[in-house]
Amino acid sequence: MDARSGAGSRLAGLGTQLLEVHVWLREMLEDLRDGVDDYFDGKGLPPRDLRAHCLSFCTALTRHHTGEDRGAFPAIAEEFPELRKVLSDLRADHNQLDWLLGRLRGLLDSLPERPDPATAAKVREEVTALSAIMQTHFIYEEKKLISVLNSMDVPEWRENRPAFLLTDDEDEAGPSSR
Repeated sequence: MDARSGAGSRLAGLGTQLLEVHVWLREMLEDLRDGVDDYFDGKGLPPRDLRAHCLSFCTALTRHHTGEDRGAFPAIAEEFPELRKVLSDLRADHNQLDWLLGRLRGLLDSLPERPDPATAAKVREEVTALSAIMQTHFIYEEKKLISVLNSMDVPEWRENRPAFLLTDDEDEAGPSSR
């Protein structure tokens, strides 16, 4: 077994971890969608709690994408220069998703205490747009990068899980929390 294949077997979990983070983020978005629907159906969280839920999701998605842009993508581009166009496309998606997150936060920040149909239509439209772009982005990223991540050996990622693979605040505490 050469050093590269040995490294690949030690790190084969990186691609799987990316999938797990994507599943977790999809679930968070679904929970947010459910909270929005419940609020507008008159049986959900008060606006303040819905905004807090949105902030949690937005923060997690932003941390994931910032970690990719600053850590994972440069490492991938260095080892796999043929993927630079793919990485550029993924960064463009990150910018679009950031813009959509900002729009959604703005709408949720101005939620009335009593749900109204006009606001409901706007908020649901933003959540649907965010979900569609995020799903397409994740599918493309998974198709293009899972095997690449599984083949890479990045020693500092073995020591400290990179930001793009964190799923909650406990992971930020370091290796002892895993």
